[in-house]
Amino acid sequence: MKKWFHRQNKWIRRGLLLGSFSIALIAIAMTLILLYALISGPPSLTTEQNTIYYSQDGSVIEEDFGSKRRYWVDLDDISPYIIQATLTSEDQHFYDHSGFDMKRIGAAVLKNIRNLAKVEGASTITQQYARNLYLSHEKTWVRKTKEAIYALRLEMFYDKDEILAGYLNTIYYGHGAYGIEAASRYFFDKHANELSLSEAAMLAGIPKGPSYYSPFNNEENANDRQKQILASMEAAGHIDASKSTLAAQEKLEYHEPNEEVAPDIAPYFQDAVAVEAMNRLDIDREQLTVGGYHIHTTLDIPTQKVLEKSMEQHIDKNSEIQAAGIVIQPETGSIQALAGGRDYEESSFNRVTQAKRMVGSTIKPFLYYEALGSGFTPTTQLVSKPTKFELGNGEVYAPSNFDGYYANEPITMAQALALSDNIYAVKTNVYLGPDRLKETLEKFGISGKIPAVPSLALGTATLSLYDMTKAYSKLARPEEENVPHTITKITDSHGNTLYEYEPPDNENMIDPKRAFLTAHMMTGMFDSSLDGYMRVTGSSIAGKLSRPYSGKSGTTNTDSWMIGFSPDLVTGIWTGYDQGKQITRTSELQYSKDIWADVMEQSHQDRTFSTLKAPEGVVGVYVDPATGLRATPYCDAQRLMYFEEDKIPESFCTEHTFEENRHPREKEKNKGGWKDLLDWLF
Repeated sequence: MKKWFHRQNKWIRRGLLLGSFSIALIAIAMTLILLYALISGPPSLTTEQNTIYYSQDGSVIEEDFGSKRRYWVDLDDISPYIIQATLTSEDQHFYDHSGFDMKRIGAAVLKNIRNLAKVEGASTITQQYARNLYLSHEKTWVRKTKEAIYALRLEMFYDKDEILAGYLNTIYYGHGAYGIEAASRYFFDKHANELSLSEAAMLAGIPKGPSYYSPFNNEENANDRQKQILASMEAAGHIDASKSTLAAQEKLEYHEPNEEVAPDIAPYFQDAVAVEAMNRLDIDREQLTVGGYHIHTTLDIPTQKVLEKSMEQHIDKNSEIQAAGIVIQPETGSIQALAGGRDYEESSFNRVTQAKRMVGSTIKPFLYYEALGSGFTPTTQLVSKPTKFELGNGEVYAPSNFDGYYANEPITMAQALALSDNIYAVKTNVYLGPDRLKETLEKFGISGKIPAVPSLALGTATLSLYDMTKAYSKLARPEEENVPHTITKITDSHGNTLYEYEPPDNENMIDPKRAFLTAHMMTGMFDSSLDGYMRVTGSSIAGKLSRPYSGKSGTTNTDSWMIGFSPDLVTGIWTGYDQGKQITRTSELQYSKDIWADVMEQSHQDRTFSTLKAPEGVVGVYVDPATGLRATPYCDAQRLMYFEEDKIPESFCTEHTFEENRHPREKEKNKGGWKDLLDWLF
């Protein structure tokens, strides 16, 4: 008997010792958990939200939902009914516990044991919020432990109202709607502070099983759940019986959301914004979509509409030809409009930024910019006639002019640019050396595979419309350091600035004198006074233009380009077939010019009339376009042309005299008398 008591005492002592040890371990563990939670500090209350895009004037142009809709509203901006309904259905003792409802946990455990299955949960609002913010919904002990720690941190560092507001802004209501504001808009097309009692009770029931209790999925289940919540609110004293009955009987009017395939406004532009934002913030597409960013863009909606409408009006609806356009404000570098194709839903491929095509004669302004730095002037003459160039490798290169027309006489650089003479261009490129043109293109921000060959002068390089228009903007505003951009500022959902555009701190390598001279020569494509052996290349649209523009067109077998500018806007247009199919119809070659003319004219309607300003050291004189010499009063055609001060033509035109320019009647007056006598004598 004594031995039996001794053994019993021994087991009791061991049990007590083990129990004490276990309690000590639990106490140490709890202390460590509390210490960890304290050291970790307050967890962030921010959650994923929709990213919103704004146009230049501050209008919302799109909310980037991706597959999820998220908003953040303060507790004061949420209907009291939804707060009461949520507390009643999810956590009646929320304001009484410290993150864990021990009574509820115990009751749930007993109920689950009796039913030999999990039939009831006991997660508090704090625990659910922790799971929504930081964790997955997998049912593992590791996840539950992390959830408990996060819940503890929330309760330690935030008050109950902050936690409840966070919960209501993150809970899932189905159909991609996260948070009560998103749910209110999705189901009822109203804000969370406008919800009625009946609507609030309906929404409060959905998070328990979004697919099961959504009125869009199963209206009967949703109505039953709504009535349960109304009864619980009545029992809790939040509402009286009459309100409960009326709310249950109210017929709700649901908003049927429209799922848009593509944004309504400037979809290609918005894609470009997304790419720029991801690069600036160093995030991926999903993070951008649900990051709650406010992205302020450079989009000018009227200009965008003009661009899209012009493409639609001028291009045959049955044609498979594609088009792309971009409008840049050269003073700031802001991209005002962008269309990467004719139909975004048919093809989201952005032909402004992603497509690279042979640029044709649009490259020539950069060739002549470089030539101006090597002794050429706008009146430098070269003979335009069929010419064969023997290359260093022994091959012979024989370029030709469009449709085989040649002047077969000297023409000036200004004429060559206006008429797009290929012989003049290749001669200039060979004289300078093809490497010079390649280096010039790089100065203007164009990089990539650029072949330093004689034919580069005719645009055999494949470049993007974005790069070419960007380079033209430097001709328009050589003094500016800006680069084209679609974003002016990005903030988070609380208004903190994350990124703001600033001009790059690069040394300007563009010579303002040469840039101006080149830009002024580019006005010649619309000037009939520069006609020589053929019409200037812009003659088909010159009658549409109400102010001076600088421009250059480009044509290859598969591409048609038109790029040009005023001091205020630069517009680049490309048309062609995606598969590189040859353009055979003359009307299709005209599309790019017609679209360009429409965009430039309509976009300038409300703008102050302005012209390019000659920089210091550049002066204008009138010259005879045919000879390139200074004009006299007897020259039929006179054109104001600009030169650097030390390169002004010194000689005057002698090909036009007083006699040949007199009116026929004046000549008749001098017939007879002494004039006839002298003619007879001599």
